[in-house]
Amino acid sequence: MNLPNDHIVKSYDEEQQRLVAEILRMGEMSVAQLEAALDVIERRDEKAAQRIVANDDAIDQLEQQISHDVMRLALRGPMARDLREILAGLRIPADIERIGDYAANVAKRSIALVSVPPLPQIQGLRALGRLAAIQVRGAMEAYRNNDVEAALKLRQDDARLDAQYTALFRELLTYMMEDPRNITPCTHLLFMAKNLERIGDHATNIAENVWFLVKGEEPLPPREKRDETSSLDHA
Repeated sequence: MNLPNDHIVKSYDEEQQRLVAEILRMGEMSVAQLEAALDVIERRDEKAAQRIVANDDAIDQLEQQISHDVMRLALRGPMARDLREILAGLRIPADIERIGDYAANVAKRSIALVSVPPLPQIQGLRALGRLAAIQVRGAMEAYRNNDVEAALKLRQDDARLDAQYTALFRELLTYMMEDPRNITPCTHLLFMAKNLERIGDHATNIAENVWFLVKGEEPLPPREKRDETSSLDHA
């Protein structure tokens, strides 16, 4: 019987489980931020938007704490699978932190829209945001369950978010060209839409880290991308 070694393994496993729980909590905080940001756009609530921006500090602090915990775990001599968990434990919180930043950016820009009449494209923006939130929640669930199939499906679904973003981008450009008075508010919406599209990209990064966690260096299958905004002819 090697009780001391058994105790070390059990202690390591418990710490790893606690780390995963913290990362999942961080992911839920970022989605809550995103959903709150989408809500204040429609309610045109400046004070609520400012609270969302301020709340981003809590996500940043949690990422720093998780990074500290991951490095402490790394010093305990992990094996190959454990090393992948440690790498994922650094990469995934970094993506979640960026998701929180983008949600705060959406809330910040919503403040500028309070002083102008509501634009019809806000509904399209909310639909894009809801899809981004679904992607993030799905990515975190795949991470919770080490579910490679769910991670791959989510990665493929990013093309749908890209297509929705491209459609909204084109609609906003058209609306701006029709009436110069729409340029300023539509520019805010364009930046908000890009933030939401980037949130989808970070959800995809999380899904790819789930693949890495389970499959190691096995190559990922190719996937479709439908963000056509960089190739649009604006002339």
